[in-house]
Amino acid sequence: MSYQGHQVRVGADIGGTFTDVVLEAGPNQHSVKLLTNYSEPEAAIIEGLLKVADKAGISVEHIDQLIHGTTLATNALIERRGAHTAFITTQGFRDVIEMRTEGRFEQYDLNLSLPPPLISREHRYVVEGRIAASGRELLALDEPALEEIADQISDAGYESIAIGFIHSYVNDRHEQRAREILRNRLDLSISISSEVSPQMREFERFNTVCVNAFVKPLMASYLGRLVEGLKSVGVDCPVFMIHSGGGLISIDSAIEFPVRLLESGPAGGAIYAADFAARYGLDRVLSYDMGGTTAKICLIENRTPKTARSFEVARTYRFKKGSGMPISIPVIEMVEIGAGGGSIGWVDELRQIRVGPQSAGSEPGPASYDHGGQNPTVTDADLLLGRLDKDNFAGGDMRLSIEKAGQALVSDIGNKLDMNAETAAIGICEVVDENMANAARVHAVESGKELTDFTMIAFGGAAPLHASRLCEKLNIEAVLIPPGAGVGSAIGFLRAPFGFEAVRGAYLKLSEFDPAWTNELISELGAEAE
Repeated sequence: MSYQGHQVRVGADIGGTFTDVVLEAGPNQHSVKLLTNYSEPEAAIIEGLLKVADKAGISVEHIDQLIHGTTLATNALIERRGAHTAFITTQGFRDVIEMRTEGRFEQYDLNLSLPPPLISREHRYVVEGRIAASGRELLALDEPALEEIADQISDAGYESIAIGFIHSYVNDRHEQRAREILRNRLDLSISISSEVSPQMREFERFNTVCVNAFVKPLMASYLGRLVEGLKSVGVDCPVFMIHSGGGLISIDSAIEFPVRLLESGPAGGAIYAADFAARYGLDRVLSYDMGGTTAKICLIENRTPKTARSFEVARTYRFKKGSGMPISIPVIEMVEIGAGGGSIGWVDELRQIRVGPQSAGSEPGPASYDHGGQNPTVTDADLLLGRLDKDNFAGGDMRLSIEKAGQALVSDIGNKLDMNAETAAIGICEVVDENMANAARVHAVESGKELTDFTMIAFGGAAPLHASRLCEKLNIEAVLIPPGAGVGSAIGFLRAPFGFEAVRGAYLKLSEFDPAWTNELISELGAEAE
């Protein structure tokens, strides 16, 4: 279907504060911003789609494609509000996800705080059966024990099951059989590590399959409601999701492997920045995406975002590798901190201004939204300093209250530090800018890069307001603010290629290289990706 000779495509991005919807038909582009609806996230997308179609003068029936990205899976993981999940593993490996690796990310901290395992010990079950590192079966799977475990899981009221056996990345027969036995007895969501992350290193693989199982029922329910909601208003086009690696996958794939969606929203922003880097012939770019809840920084060289095979979420020590929950999936590599427009400013016990990581979000939102928020945020500070137009916020859909912003700044910061509202606003902005500069410096050093000769591309609702000061702190001489920057991630979805990265751990000595075995493996990966 096309509209006046142009394909009509829509990008929809759910963030922690705003839901952005962008409609593109040929050279014409229209966008809307709405506050994210936490209880029914799909409602904001449907409302935004109807609004943007009306703005463009296009019937929703003419929409050919919807591309969606969301941080809902990430938020559910960080806030630990996923499904009641059981983990089944090989006997002797019950505590792998709790023991982690022997590495210490902070060597001299005697009170080292590690993130607790996603699935606590009483919800982890073991079964006999053993596959060797070569793929040979050393001990047959104890099928009667699995049937007993199925009864225990049924009685305990679990909603989802994760299965991770030792060395299943090289031989998945035991995991496949375990799933078959459980499916015959239980009507539950089941994830197996040999499909979710077939790579060596048991801690990372087990953790990834647990995360997939933890968020799977939540995301399946949400995506099902989204598709049905779209059909109810006359939108019957294909719906695709953007995954953490920056490509597009089907709704079915997203439901089966929701762990791939953990960085889907930020990935769209990196693609958006890479697209403008290509347009302007920029080979060294720092992508700076600051929305309502978080800020994301990504290095883009030769017009391609930096990628990785794993990443961490929910770090207990800011910027410290190893302090978070490892996820072994392909991802666009970036650093993310709790510094957005809704990040709350506060005063610590040393009488210093701090910002975040807590956010006012969309409910109740910054004080200036006048929706009941009482805490001062970065948005309130920006408004008081004249960086925002109180009558034309979010494209004119919202009016901001300078009075409420000033009251919050004085109440929570000014009165405690003996300063007026404007000085408190300057303090908040300086602190949040320094936090982001520190994150960028650490990310650059870890990547072996010097940022001085990079160009910053700033987008997201708040990034353009802070970009120049951030450039000063990082000694970056050039900054680019693209058109549509406020809804950059949603526009990035429309630039994303169709793609699915299939990963498999496969090991052999070069002296024993087997071309037939290697070609068969590549064929299997190609079939999986297609």
